[in-house]
Amino acid sequence: MNKPVMPPSSLSLKLPTAGGRIETYRLAASRTFPAKLEGTLNRVAFSAAHVVADPLADCDPWLNSAIDWDRTIAFREHVWDLGLGVAEAMDTAQRGMGLDWPTSLELIQRSVRAAKARGGALVFSGAGTDHLAVEDAKSLDDVIRAYEEQIAAVEKAGGRIILMASRALAKLGRSADDYAKVYNRVLSQVREPVIIHWLGDMFDPALANYWGTASLDTAMDIAVGIINANAAKVDGVKVSLLDKQREIDMRRRLDENVKMYTGDDFNYAELIAGDDKGFSHALLGIFDAIAPAASYALSRLAAGDEAGFHDVLGPTVPLSRHIFKAPTRFYDHFTMVGGQESTRSTLHLAELFRLADKAGLLSNPELATRRMKTVLATRGIEP
Repeated sequence: MNKPVMPPSSLSLKLPTAGGRIETYRLAASRTFPAKLEGTLNRVAFSAAHVVADPLADCDPWLNSAIDWDRTIAFREHVWDLGLGVAEAMDTAQRGMGLDWPTSLELIQRSVRAAKARGGALVFSGAGTDHLAVEDAKSLDDVIRAYEEQIAAVEKAGGRIILMASRALAKLGRSADDYAKVYNRVLSQVREPVIIHWLGDMFDPALANYWGTASLDTAMDIAVGIINANAAKVDGVKVSLLDKQREIDMRRRLDENVKMYTGDDFNYAELIAGDDKGFSHALLGIFDAIAPAASYALSRLAAGDEAGFHDVLGPTVPLSRHIFKAPTRFYDHFTMVGGQESTRSTLHLAELFRLADKAGLLSNPELATRRMKTVLATRGIEP
């Protein structure tokens, strides 16, 4: 398994390049990865899974979410087969960017039911305050009530919680005491330990100055203090700051019973591998796009084959950096809820195709090439 597979020599297409040129691109050798987990894992790894838009729905994509529920749940079953957990209704599922709270809750309910039907597959779900319009949030108590409402809904569905960062709290919170008031109150009520999500403003500009300060050093002090004071209620922390050293520094300061889940889509390979002082588990949007490679790489790491881990996962990092390049909140897919597929240029999509090919992630090169040609044709580039 995971052996190079050469595509037909005629498999090529015309792709745009920088400078406005069109060049013929010939596909490289692809790789095959196991369809199910081989062996065991020594890291907890979540894929922050996307949702599949329903292309046949009669709706206004920028105003309404239309989801193909069967394909959306089928993808989660694919992720579970690979030994990964599902981080549900997160920003990679366009939470707050086309996916509203009522639709998110339905997604969570469906995923939890599907997980239970598979004997308790791993799924944690996002609970935040996004049903509370930022302009309607007048006090910290409003934020607390909003968190409580979503937490209650997820727990009623039988789900575990990822406590998402709150735009309303970012607006109202001015000090460490403000954040401590909200998090202490909310964490005191959860049934089971949660994963706390610190999402940087490169993913969501409305979360600038989270933890009540523009200083990331001070923010880290505040976050670590609140988390360690509530360690019995915290399974782990997902950090999405795209700053590997800050993540390393933070994980070394966490209570020994609190996991660090890397959310660094730029440096995840080395953070998961770790060093002599520790390592990060994973809760990553890119594990949605590279799930088979991620599963196989993690199984190699668990087997003591760190070189094999890097051999598989290393080539996926340039792809991830491209997918999540600024504006980071614009993710890539042919059709997305909210019409978000229009947020990336043709040149960007062409480079994404090249990088996916070089990472060995085109499991069906012929189909991928045919689809890419169709996308290019709709954008004025003839095959």
